[in-house]
Amino acid sequence: MIRTITAPVSAFLMTLTLLFSAVAHAQLPDFTELAEKNSPAVVNISTKHNGTSGNKSGKHHFDIPEMPGGAPFDDLLKRFFGEQFDFDQMPDFKSESLGSGFIISEDGYVMTNHHVVNDADEVIVRLADRREFTAEIIGSDKQTDVALLKIDADGLPTVKVGNGADLKVGEWVLAIGSPFGFDHSVTAGIVSAKGRSLPEENYVPFIQTDVAINPGNSGGPLFNLDGEVVGVNSQIYSRSGGFMGLSFSIPIEVAMNVADQLRSKGKVSRGWLGVLIQDVTRELAESFDMEKPMGALVARVMPDSPAEKAGMQVGDIIIRFNGKPVEKSSKLPPMVGSASIDRPAQVVVLRAGDEKTISVNIGELPDEQLAMLEKEPQPEPEEKETILGLVVSNLTQMQRNELGIAEGGVIVEEVQEGPARKAGIRTGEVIAMIGSHRIMDVDDFRKGVEKLPKEKPIAILVQQKEGSRWLTLRLSD
Repeated sequence: MIRTITAPVSAFLMTLTLLFSAVAHAQLPDFTELAEKNSPAVVNISTKHNGTSGNKSGKHHFDIPEMPGGAPFDDLLKRFFGEQFDFDQMPDFKSESLGSGFIISEDGYVMTNHHVVNDADEVIVRLADRREFTAEIIGSDKQTDVALLKIDADGLPTVKVGNGADLKVGEWVLAIGSPFGFDHSVTAGIVSAKGRSLPEENYVPFIQTDVAINPGNSGGPLFNLDGEVVGVNSQIYSRSGGFMGLSFSIPIEVAMNVADQLRSKGKVSRGWLGVLIQDVTRELAESFDMEKPMGALVARVMPDSPAEKAGMQVGDIIIRFNGKPVEKSSKLPPMVGSASIDRPAQVVVLRAGDEKTISVNIGELPDEQLAMLEKEPQPEPEEKETILGLVVSNLTQMQRNELGIAEGGVIVEEVQEGPARKAGIRTGEVIAMIGSHRIMDVDDFRKGVEKLPKEKPIAILVQQKEGSRWLTLRLSD
């Protein structure tokens, strides 16, 4: 039997529906005043690249796959360009890219992304009132994807700068920019996460949002509900080149610090600790007798670096830097990069289960050539043998030079069945440490293996040319 809702009940339910709808509507933010007030300070940026036929924007682009040689593509191109057509000899053309930016000073300083103006031969800034200016690139920093421009104008509208660190996950934010060249488009969403680390972007703790950001939004501002700029829209995660709900912005305090340095000295200086680090996995945490995974595990200490001078060691787990917790390895580089150079920093590490505070005089991040590891002599190789299913030997001087390893370690010549293979050790890698014990040679490795416990996982540090990593080995497997 089907139940029938009486008229009074139906009216009551309708009233509740309207009431809930009104309450929900009242809670949604109204962005009209924010957009109207701040749009004049947001600019469109176009760039020209002479002698190129590629997209220079870098962060937002569609990749064109390489076409296979032969028919039908050769026939099609030759039909239009003649029998002597050679795709490799195509002439270069001027290319243009679009982006956004915002005015941070009345006298014409404009902030945008590095990838928007990178390698540009000409940069044009168009204001909301349709005036256009040829901009000077004061400076550009690839590491943070921030660029500072200057146009010849005064009395310009400016944005109000806030602080991205004050944002909370779930907070409403708004972006203004020029997606696909449509000036002053406004999109809104919420903060999805903070402190995101992206591949090859070590010095920026990105703000993740679900604000619709598309090609052309790059360099535009991200506002909070108070009308303050809290981020610079930089990247999207996309499989198609369009918006898919994952957008990333540079915290404004990071961008302003870079802009101030570019304006005052034309370059950006960053703090340098001089260690290679990795995450602490659950297995590694167990091997180091930690209650839970946390911190940044030191896989290598650079020679003559601030870390080495302060006494930091491979196997140290950095858990705090200048009083701030290091929850995982990706949190450390932005902390160190923004630290004051030539000033002491307090680094708390776990070493052999005990906390130890180390005062490190932070250096300036050197050029890549200056950061190369020094090479030191090594004794002649000894006879090979099999340990843990591994054929290992001491390193030759040539191997040390190639791998950048100054001393110690044994190189893996062959991996046979056994716990080492299950742990992920590969041929050509160098075993540098077992637990907290540094391996100096084959004999030292043999003695270290003999003392390994069988009831718990063991942390093993392996090195290769690309870097170092900690693995966990279980003898009981």
